[in-house]
Amino acid sequence: MESVGSIIMYLIIALSIVVFSVLTVTTRKILRSATFLLFALFATSMLYFQLDYEFLGAVQIAVYAGGIVVLFVFSILLTSHPGQNSKPLVSKSRVAGIIAAILTLAVSLFALISRCGEAMTKLPEMSNPKMQTIGESLLGTGKYGYLLPFEAISVLLLACIIGGVVVARKR
Repeated sequence: MESVGSIIMYLIIALSIVVFSVLTVTTRKILRSATFLLFALFATSMLYFQLDYEFLGAVQIAVYAGGIVVLFVFSILLTSHPGQNSKPLVSKSRVAGIIAAILTLAVSLFALISRCGEAMTKLPEMSNPKMQTIGESLLGTGKYGYLLPFEAISVLLLACIIGGVVVARKR
């Protein structure tokens, strides 16, 4: 049975993920938005660490919190003036957007509960895989190997860096 401290820690982490995610999309200052995204990604990694997925938590910090947020901040500083506030969004269909969001939430919750109801009550026994198994699965060249998508993403990131240099040179 779960300890009370573990449940309280989970609730704190989940609440921080929700709060920082909402702050990410509602703030008007873009650097603050990137900072709130960083906090949400760190909270997600804490959730992985609490579930004893050390490798996934470390990858979350290294790749997403470290790499992607730095890339966002670099592109923000390169292309805009971070001290400026963005203009308020004016939308004529705000009510339609809120209704669509509520309907999407309802359908998602229904699908989650109907498909995963049994899995939430009775979880299978799990074990942590060895690091060598994870490495062979992620960077294998055989069936279900991820070496080609990994290399494609590295070429995409290289193209983004070259694009950033070209944009910076035009200034």
